[in-house]
Amino acid sequence: MKRIVLLFLCTIALSANAQVTTLTLKDAVTYALQNKADAKKAKLEVENSEYQIQEIRSRALPQISANGSLTHNPIIQTTVIDGAGFGAPGTTIQAAFGQKWSSVAGVSLNQAIYDQSVFIGLKAAKSTREFYQINAQLTEEQLIEKVANAYYQVYVTRQNLTVLDNNLKNTTKVKDIIKGQFDNGLAKKIDLDRTLVRVSNINTQRQQTLNAVALQENSLKFLMGMPIATQISIPETEFEVTPNVLSEVADITTRTEYLLLKKNEQLLEYQKKSVEAAYYPTLSLTGSYNYIGQGPEMPWFKKPSDGVYWSDYASVGLNLHVPIFTGFGTRAKVRQANNKLESIKVDLEETKLALDLEYENAKTQIENSLISINNQKENAQLAQEVLTNTNNNYIQGLASLTDLLDAENELIAAQNNYTTALLDYKLAEIALIKSKGQLKSLTNN
Repeated sequence: MKRIVLLFLCTIALSANAQVTTLTLKDAVTYALQNKADAKKAKLEVENSEYQIQEIRSRALPQISANGSLTHNPIIQTTVIDGAGFGAPGTTIQAAFGQKWSSVAGVSLNQAIYDQSVFIGLKAAKSTREFYQINAQLTEEQLIEKVANAYYQVYVTRQNLTVLDNNLKNTTKVKDIIKGQFDNGLAKKIDLDRTLVRVSNINTQRQQTLNAVALQENSLKFLMGMPIATQISIPETEFEVTPNVLSEVADITTRTEYLLLKKNEQLLEYQKKSVEAAYYPTLSLTGSYNYIGQGPEMPWFKKPSDGVYWSDYASVGLNLHVPIFTGFGTRAKVRQANNKLESIKVDLEETKLALDLEYENAKTQIENSLISINNQKENAQLAQEVLTNTNNNYIQGLASLTDLLDAENELIAAQNNYTTALLDYKLAEIALIKSKGQLKSLTNN
């Protein structure tokens, strides 16, 4: 009975492990955005930006601290004073002021009233949050692009494997026919040997392609953040050639890469203003309240009867700081900030040019790929017809084995060229969607 139960459990486990996950492009992209480390880290950076904003805001709030001290003076400092103040002119009096022990406990407050750098920091807080949000969006788009490209690579390699499987099936049939003819003395041994070599070569190519499929699938699953042991299946409907709108003009200023640079430019503007704030005076309010105990013994828990006396004192004040001359240090910092702004303006122009080029190249690649797909599809159909006719002619003795093998090679090449053209089209399609700033639309299909 125990063996039966164990066998049943093993069967269930094997069935679970053999379960295949059907993966559309939308599924792959959505899974990656939820599970890949890059996407998770981007979200954490957005969350961390909120903490950075809170840090900046804290500078505008009151700064309150408590303090305490316990001091022992084994030797009290002697002060020399003029005796005239004590009715003994012409004499000098040495007096020791203070007690052997003193302890102070208090609370202090500092509140910025006017500090230009604090005000600029508060204005920059919103831009900081937006910068990290745009950066997270860019990270997601880059992840989507990588996953989509890897997804299509897997499909094409699988298609190549299908081509080899079909060719292996056809070649095996030819081999069986030739073997039957050879056994009956109607075919030459060299023809049988050539077909055996052909079958062996196809098997070798098939094994290499199987390895390539496994490696590419593992790469795709890694990009998605999916467990490598997961078995996946890609439906062929994901690779239909759909028309693209090539006449519209892409708005480069909406691209995430451009928006990120613009937001960085805004932050550098605030950085410059923050440096310029060093030219302005600062004003702050300070206040403190303290309680002090002094006496010949440690003051804690002691009373006047022990010679220890406690008293309190407080202070309130305004601190004004007016910069007059800083050795041209502030001016140098301002010029550095200006230099960074000029540099990012150059980056913006270069990025805009690069994004325009990317869009135009994607359109050109789409157009060329469509032409190539149509040509290669017709070529593959023609190669299939040639192989069918050649195979019939070979069976009837009207064509040589060389003609048949050549026809098979041409069909494989034509079918592989078609799948390669399809891959080029899909990669160009991803590039075109990216150049329009619409990669997130792949999660909606």
